Amino acid sequence: MTKILTKTGFTLTPDSISQMGTVTFTDGTSTGLIADQRTCEAYGYRYNVATGTCSAFAANPEMVITSETRSQMNLGTGNGAESGSQNSFIVGTKNINKGKNSNNFMLGSEHEIENGFNNSSILGGSRAIVTRKGEVVTAGGGQRTLTDSTSAATFNSRRQSSTIELSGVTIDNTATNLTVQGDGSSFINVKNNSIIGYDIYITRLELGGSSGTAGNYSYRNIRGAVQIDDSYNMAFVVGFSRNIAKIGQNGTCIMVDTSTSSLKSISVNVQDRNNVHNLWSASVTLHEVISETTF
Repeated sequence: MTKILTKTGFTLTPDSISQMGTVTFTDGTSTGLIADQRTCEAYGYRYNVATGTCSAFAANPEMVITSETRSQMNLGTGNGAESGSQNSFIVGTKNINKGKNSNNFMLGSEHEIENGFNNSSILGGSRAIVTRKGEVVTAGGGQRTLTDSTSAATFNSRRQSSTIELSGVTIDNTATNLTVQGDGSSFINVKNNSIIGYDIYITRLELGGSSGTAGNYSYRNIRGAVQIDDSYNMAFVVGFSRNIAKIGQNGTCIMVDTSTSSLKSISVNVQDRNNVHNLWSASVTLHEVISETTF
């Protein structure tokens, strides 16, 4: 806090204000001192006679958290934040912000942001899940019950749409997988027992190279879907692919499986000519159904 000059007739000066609004004082040598009512009120603060404390404001416990979940605001009931999450805003009910992530936003109910995914948002609805950094999600709701003439069956699933930005560079004809936010290593993580429809807009900008022409470009739209079974086997279907605009060549683009043994994912794979320097950018919209029933 800004240094405050000692008032005439008093030996203590306000030194710090806690997250809960409690003011502690200093005498110039020692810190963390508790002031009496006269001193507290002389500096414009409120004195609580019952607790013997001086306060700068009345704190809302729902909005204040420990240093392990720094700067996280929680407006609602049943929300949770695990250790290591910070700089995040939760509005609604029964949402969970997993640990080791930051700069996230959740609005709605029963949402989840998994561990280690930063700069992401869930904008509404219920039961969305963030599994990619920089992802912006709108959720599709909770469970559904189907009834026939003899019985009723309840199906649990997550239904959501989201947008993710991928980018990368190529300098030769090597087929290259674009990465989330251009970080060089992250792809679009996927869940098993899911159907993902994708709508991709891909821009390729030539920056030069001995066979390239700076300023040439291509712009393409690809739409399709991928089925991911319980064992993470993937079946891709491309329903639409169109070159929208270009100056020069097109290059090639396709959605592919980029899974490793420990992390299952997909991405946009791009390729152009040798000795051409390209900047690639892909805006990917996903329409996702994740079944909690094995298929």
